[in-house]
Amino acid sequence: MKIAIIGAGNVGSTSAMRIAESGLADIVLVDIAEGLAKAKALDMQDAQAALSSNYRIEGTQDITTIRSSDIVVITAGLVRKPGMTREELLNKNAAILKEICLNIKKLAADAIVLVVTNPLDLMVYFVLKTCGFNSNKVFGMGPSLDAARFAHLISEELHIPVTDIQACVIGSHGESMLPLPRLTTIKGAKLTELLSEEKISSLVKRTVNRGAEIVSLLGSGSAYFAPSAAIAAIVRNIAKDQKQTLPVCAYLSGEYGIKDICLGVPCILGRNGIKKIIQLDLTQAEKEKLAASAESIRQSLKQLPL
Repeated sequence: MKIAIIGAGNVGSTSAMRIAESGLADIVLVDIAEGLAKAKALDMQDAQAALSSNYRIEGTQDITTIRSSDIVVITAGLVRKPGMTREELLNKNAAILKEICLNIKKLAADAIVLVVTNPLDLMVYFVLKTCGFNSNKVFGMGPSLDAARFAHLISEELHIPVTDIQACVIGSHGESMLPLPRLTTIKGAKLTELLSEEKISSLVKRTVNRGAEIVSLLGSGSAYFAPSAAIAAIVRNIAKDQKQTLPVCAYLSGEYGIKDICLGVPCILGRNGIKKIIQLDLTQAEKEKLAASAESIRQSLKQLPL
């Protein structure tokens, strides 16, 4: 198997290292910045002996090295600066991704494409339409990261291992995301049975604002340890055909009563990408919030240069 990662910044390079250590595939790391991808790949190659691990990773500026990749991960693009919303990144990152998409279409037409670039929901739609691939083969990382953040904050509040928590987050990867406490469980118990409404509301708000909190503290750049872990988990699920259910940003064609946008929902993933979109049994209030999240994305889609 061959995995291409386009973008050798913190997210891309850390993802490459996580995937390399897992031994899932040969990796090519690509970046337009001269020497960046090659330097990071050389550094990762030098880590093999210390890790007692064997893997193959190449770093290059040459986009043609993605040829015949089975999975292409797109992390390229500008990152948010303090005070910048994901939506403000739209036009600049669309311009960057357009050329990437044309190369993927030409060089790796059979690949599954995992989009990480923000604003995530809009960029997934842009990549899907620009590449012209089937919708099961193009999706985004966003809600997997959001669910991981929600789970961590719950674990801190309840003083329990994060591995005991099944967090549920749907909707956009942004301010209108929808953490679902009613469908979040801790060893089978609903979160709503364990914490007060006030405490849950606080956890939900912290989850929604977590990315912005990290950006603000860093001053320059954005999160990459947790995003790269979410990317690696999705890639592993695909590469090993695990058919597990993970939340990803997927194209909806009527599910949840929503059509022709990309939005975070739980999906069964396997070797061919999205095998099935899971439709959760939402309350009327939850449906309305999801519809509002979808509508905010739909309005922003009008700005996409398609």
